[in-house]
Amino acid sequence: MYEETERCIRAVQSKDDRFDGWFFTAVLTTGIYCRPSCPVVPPKVENMRFYPSAAAAQAAGFRACKRCRPDASPGSPLWNERADVVARAMRLIGDGVVDREGVQGLAARLGYSVRQVERQVQAELGAGPLALARAQRAETARLLIETTAMPMSDIAHAAGFSSIRTFNETVRAVFALTPSELRSRVRGGKRTKSPGVLSLRLPFRRPLCPDNLFGHLIATAVPGVEEWRDGAYRRTLRLPHGHGVVSLRPEPDHVACRLSLTDLRDLAAAISRCRWLLDLDADPVAVDEQLAADPTLAPLVAAAPGRRVPRTTDAAEFAVRAVLGQQVSTAAARTHAARLALAHGTPIEDREGGLTHLFPSPEALANLDPETLAMPKSRRATLLGLVSALVSGDVDLTAGGDWLHARAQLAALPGFGPWTVESIAMRALGDPDAFVATDLGVKIAAETLGLPTSPAALIAHAKRWQPWRAYAVQHLWATGDHPINRIPAEESA
Repeated sequence: MYEETERCIRAVQSKDDRFDGWFFTAVLTTGIYCRPSCPVVPPKVENMRFYPSAAAAQAAGFRACKRCRPDASPGSPLWNERADVVARAMRLIGDGVVDREGVQGLAARLGYSVRQVERQVQAELGAGPLALARAQRAETARLLIETTAMPMSDIAHAAGFSSIRTFNETVRAVFALTPSELRSRVRGGKRTKSPGVLSLRLPFRRPLCPDNLFGHLIATAVPGVEEWRDGAYRRTLRLPHGHGVVSLRPEPDHVACRLSLTDLRDLAAAISRCRWLLDLDADPVAVDEQLAADPTLAPLVAAAPGRRVPRTTDAAEFAVRAVLGQQVSTAAARTHAARLALAHGTPIEDREGGLTHLFPSPEALANLDPETLAMPKSRRATLLGLVSALVSGDVDLTAGGDWLHARAQLAALPGFGPWTVESIAMRALGDPDAFVATDLGVKIAAETLGLPTSPAALIAHAKRWQPWRAYAVQHLWATGDHPINRIPAEESA
């Protein structure tokens, strides 16, 4: 979008927050860059320059605005909508792959050479993978400086900087302040007292309907791994350097996020996975406009604009749970998953709630005794086949995986039909156009709304909802009286 100059100018002059994260505005006379909704008086048109990423603006010599904090904007929805190599690279960079494995590791995961990845990312983002990772490290450092009392040397390490000198230079270049000056700007009351615990605000593009988003996560929560407590959805996180516990509470203009991490190097990855879980980088205006063009869906969209797709923080975990949920009720699926977590998950300590385990990894399930599973033999075989494929790498559900290829890999496994494949594509892979035409709830909604009920006819009708059929599913599910559609009125402990 940053190349559509007139459109960018209109967005900046109207301070339209719908475009935050889509592009960044640099001002030649001040040397700063802002988000489109920056509250200050818009600069003269001749002094505006537009960039596709914060990293590109920083590479061009601009520093972040202290007023609007453009580095804390919602992410571009493009990286979650597309399946090409640049979008896959951006999802991996957001998950911290460049910090952990370097650009070579990023390229290896994508199946391209380093030069090919750098060229394609640079062409579209205006900055290479290293610059994008540096911008992310700067944002992580700012969060830690402002929300903790950690020594600066520990923050530099946790944010991924190779030295305290690089940390100081980067913070000064991006924010035009030293780390100490940045900390001194924060007035009392914002810093958490518990070591390793951080309180953050996760921004999103309005509107956002939290009912089905949080309702779905709460209704399907696996005891010990997830819970609804004190008005917040809480769950355990398996992260690259350790584990964490996150508490997410919907607020009118943000999602309140409380993170407890065993290793603060996982902060950027944890934030990225929480945003992915709640689909916070979506473009709800574009989605609702497309779906509302269908007279059948129009009243549903008007009644609850901004529905998001509830996803997962761990694609392998969701795939296992999808198999456990084949042809059984939500309650039965939770019971099966809870038994697995208790028997094979990693125990953790949760001082603030009732979480007890990380959901077992595929490796932990590799030696699972099928006789211990209270389910039909055919489904036991399906589960063991999936676990084996995840361990061997025959199925790739990682953030940088190819959606179409992953679908083909899943469909080749025994016991995997369209419902399971599309459910995983929708909630684990994040494909916004995934569509579960054979889902019982979708079929009931289709019948209620006078839509075709046979899978083939419904798929044909749903072509008008492309590329947002996963969001159409949320509206269809919401027509039923099911706990996934509402946040509990009474909190349970």
